[in-house]
Amino acid sequence: MEESELTRTRKEKISALRAAGIDPYPNGVRVDNTSAELRARFGALDNEALGGIKDTFSLAGRLMAVRNFGKASFISIQDRKGRLQGFIQKKTLPEADYDLFRRLDVGDIIYIAGRIFKTKTGELTIEAGRLRLLAKALRPLPEKWHGLTDVETRYRRRHLDLIMNPDVRETFHRRSRIIKLIRDFMDSRDFLEVETPMMQPRAGGAAAKPFKTFHNTLGMDLYLRIAPELYLKRLVTGGLERVYEINRNFRNEGISTFHNPEFTMMEFYLAYATYEDLMQFTEELFLFLAENLFGGPRFVYQGTEIDLTPPWRRTTVREAVERHLGIAPGTLDDRGRLLALAADMGLEPQENTAAGRILMTIFEEKVEKELIQPTFVTQYPVEVSPLSRRNPRNPDFTDRFELYVHGREIANAFSELNDPEDQRERFLMQLREREAGDEEAHVMDEDYVQTLESAMPPTAGEGIGIDRLVMLLTNSASIRDVILFPQLRIRDEL
Repeated sequence: MEESELTRTRKEKISALRAAGIDPYPNGVRVDNTSAELRARFGALDNEALGGIKDTFSLAGRLMAVRNFGKASFISIQDRKGRLQGFIQKKTLPEADYDLFRRLDVGDIIYIAGRIFKTKTGELTIEAGRLRLLAKALRPLPEKWHGLTDVETRYRRRHLDLIMNPDVRETFHRRSRIIKLIRDFMDSRDFLEVETPMMQPRAGGAAAKPFKTFHNTLGMDLYLRIAPELYLKRLVTGGLERVYEINRNFRNEGISTFHNPEFTMMEFYLAYATYEDLMQFTEELFLFLAENLFGGPRFVYQGTEIDLTPPWRRTTVREAVERHLGIAPGTLDDRGRLLALAADMGLEPQENTAAGRILMTIFEEKVEKELIQPTFVTQYPVEVSPLSRRNPRNPDFTDRFELYVHGREIANAFSELNDPEDQRERFLMQLREREAGDEEAHVMDEDYVQTLESAMPPTAGEGIGIDRLVMLLTNSASIRDVILFPQLRIRDEL
């Protein structure tokens, strides 16, 4: 039978229910218990002890299975906390309730109330003394959801994914817990959680292509934020010396197993600190998460044990490239040899490409995927770090790190540039790159420069990709597995 025929059959059932005076979508039902609560209270008791309990209990959820045995049936009810078995028999139900039960379908939302007992196999069960239909399902549940070959269907029909797959529900419960733990950690260290604009007159704070919109009343273009950085640093300048925001960012870029155009990041700023202080801070945060989630610093991600025991490995960009590619120290200081090396790798940089960008192209293409255990990569070229403080010993590089785990960037941090003249020059450099065709280069933000002219204290800041962090801590292979509604191409579906 085609699904459309099943749907028509269920619509006919709804008409019959209404003709019998039964509302298929009633409201106002009060539910006293959850499946987990009942299991916690009574799961360890035997039938003799349960027989002394005269109270009745109520449960509501989705009807997931029915096993009929003549005048008695066992059903499976799924609520937000799990599943519990129900027992239906004609002699203990009012006639109208039993007649209603015979009209139910798997997928319907129901209410059941009665006493608690255990079956001969020891299964905790609620025996129905009352039964109500709360919402009639027109579409049947997938029969073999785990066997679907089109994984995109799970993302497009996330409600079905959540109904059928307990592991998926657990992933999003854990995601919520991770974010709460992050807030607990930040709050315990005297950080203030803030909110900054999601629509901004300039796209700043990161090198990325923005989404653009237009505000009719103001008569001006606005951009969905690619990062909250410049606004958060305005707050630091204003005296909010420890701030953080768990925010949604939008970047008009590609989609992959670890990229989504709309993503969640935590960005925070700490006055009177350096990027080196944030390395220790990050170790403490990640260790705090692991201990609360796993009971210790070690866990398995995609078959590999990850060890978050501090201190983590530290290496500069140049050291990482030299070591992983077997290049003699000093080779990367010569721009001509750097160009030749990139060309030999098939990376084809332009002749006028800055040396720092060539170095980063080699690193990103050949090295970062090899960084499995947590690694702080430091000393990024100034050309790719327009908001970072220059390193005092080598001004061609900045006091910046990126954290890599299992070959992916998880966090990005640096000692903030607070010299307004240097910042203006960096913006001008970015403008020149933009004029040369780089759509991701920063635009001039004179208002931000004026903010720095009011004196921002020495500050360190960091952004942590929440989605990628959740991937790591839930053993999820794709970012789509940790975002409830990932971006997908529209297609016509029933």
